[in-house]
Amino acid sequence: MPDSGTLIARGRLKHQYPHSWRSKKPVIFRNTPQWFIAMDKDIAGAGDTLRSRALAAIRATRWVPATGENRIIGMVESRPDWVISRQRAWGVPITVFVREKGDGSAEILHDEQVNARIADAFEQEGADAWYAEGARERFLGSRANEDWQKVDDILDVWFDSGSTHAFVLEDPKHFPGLAGIRRKHDGGSDIVMYLEGSDQHRGWFQSSLLESCGTRGRAPFDIVVTHGFILDEAGYKMSKSLGNVIAPQDVIKQSGADILRLWACATDYWDDQRIGPEILKTTVDTYRKLRNTIRWMLGNLAHFRDEDRVAYADMPGLERYILHRLSELDEGVRKNYAEFDFKRIFATLNHFMTVDLSAFYFDIRKDALYCEPMSSVTRKACLTVIEEVFRSTVIWLAPMLCFTAEEAYLSRYGGQMSDDGGQTTDDRSPTSDIRHLTSRRPMSVHLESFPEIPPAWRDDTLARVWGDIRRVRRVVTGALEIERADKRIGSSLEAAPAIYISDPALLRTVATELAGEHGEIGMAEIAITSGATVTPGDGPAAAFRLDDVPGVAVEFRRAGGIKCARSWRIQPDVGADPDYPDVTPRDARALREWDAAHAAAG
Repeated sequence: MPDSGTLIARGRLKHQYPHSWRSKKPVIFRNTPQWFIAMDKDIAGAGDTLRSRALAAIRATRWVPATGENRIIGMVESRPDWVISRQRAWGVPITVFVREKGDGSAEILHDEQVNARIADAFEQEGADAWYAEGARERFLGSRANEDWQKVDDILDVWFDSGSTHAFVLEDPKHFPGLAGIRRKHDGGSDIVMYLEGSDQHRGWFQSSLLESCGTRGRAPFDIVVTHGFILDEAGYKMSKSLGNVIAPQDVIKQSGADILRLWACATDYWDDQRIGPEILKTTVDTYRKLRNTIRWMLGNLAHFRDEDRVAYADMPGLERYILHRLSELDEGVRKNYAEFDFKRIFATLNHFMTVDLSAFYFDIRKDALYCEPMSSVTRKACLTVIEEVFRSTVIWLAPMLCFTAEEAYLSRYGGQMSDDGGQTTDDRSPTSDIRHLTSRRPMSVHLESFPEIPPAWRDDTLARVWGDIRRVRRVVTGALEIERADKRIGSSLEAAPAIYISDPALLRTVATELAGEHGEIGMAEIAITSGATVTPGDGPAAAFRLDDVPGVAVEFRRAGGIKCARSWRIQPDVGADPDYPDVTPRDARALREWDAAHAAAG
């Protein structure tokens, strides 16, 4: 045509052609008859279609996260009829016989005897029985001389996987451990949850929904939880060709299974998650801090006796404040476990154990635990609280850090296991809200129920008081950090700061709470200094202040006196007891009590 001048114009066109995502080869299109399931054909009455059933079931299901509901509704509303046939060389066959009618339509054979022969053969030989030589005559039996044709199309694998609920949850013969499941619509209380990636709104979730709505009129699940996909540290999809795959077994081999579990629980698994060596280093560091906190509690509880328990009403305010925090945590932990929000549970528990416990409560109470006399109510109350904190946090962490929690639980309660390994009842005495340590316990932390926290532990007024005290403590700590950074002190025990509080309400709160509990050295104990004075007023202009804690100023002053050889506090009364000349009177009482106890025992 170009030579003859009859071609008006010509050009080159580049177009995209569909390729297989797996093999990267061009897709071959074939125009062949297929099997469909109608989405909008009435089933049991006008308007009762598979689509309407599915949409109603979606709205009756709980979706986690909630955005999953809108996602699958949009897909079901717009989807065409379901193509359930495939033309492949392998797979589960569509086990039907058909014959053509005169009008070109097909008639499907409905014969219970034929169906029974097919089911029996599949039970004994598997799906390959359909393709065996003579299969048509075998299954049709006396009807083999009729003009029925055996269908050799393959069943869509999504229909296959969407039918799993029928065999897993409704087949007590092959799954006896799941026998007797009764969901709400059956008059029971069992809940069925499906868990898979967010791409399964188009796949398994939807095929299961459609198959079950068509055969049972309802969804096969009560809750659907979806997760994102794992990416490398740079945010790229993991691929063998890119060499950025991190195998779970490698993480477990190097760091342990609980590190991998902690990473999974700490991430927002509803979205895509990143993982890599640097991210895992952070996870290992976080785990190490949690484990060290648990070990510290175990060490202090090693010699805690049942008779040392202190009733809640007899505890100092600080101990009651920590029990209040347990009550707050209990409410949040239960709520977030019910919502499958593991990242929030972990963040809450991690903050409590590292900030509230290690950096605050334990830091303050180390002096009482290590230096108070054995008979000290403060020391015993602290141990009572540590016991409650240990048991609660270990049980709360058990679903996430299953091995670490089990190890800690058995270390603490290994000698108190119940013979039947069953669940113990509440082990508090009728007159106390503190548990007996000698109560029998289950054989595993994973057989424990979440602890029942007494309502009396919730004290919002006390929490506000200690919130104010912690704000004042932050200012003191900030002032001491400057002195430490400038090498003027090495330890906070070298200080006896002057604290000025200009806010009358705050001054009254601090003075009332600490005077009632600790006496004159209350703020020194809270700030971990050898002394402290609390004075009304604005304080010197050069005093240390924090912008977010108005009305509080701290002036550094060095502690006066001699360093106690036992508590390391610098006090003017060191040596007041001639029998113990290098310690304070408090420490002298503790040593005298210790010596008397050993003398009586020996």
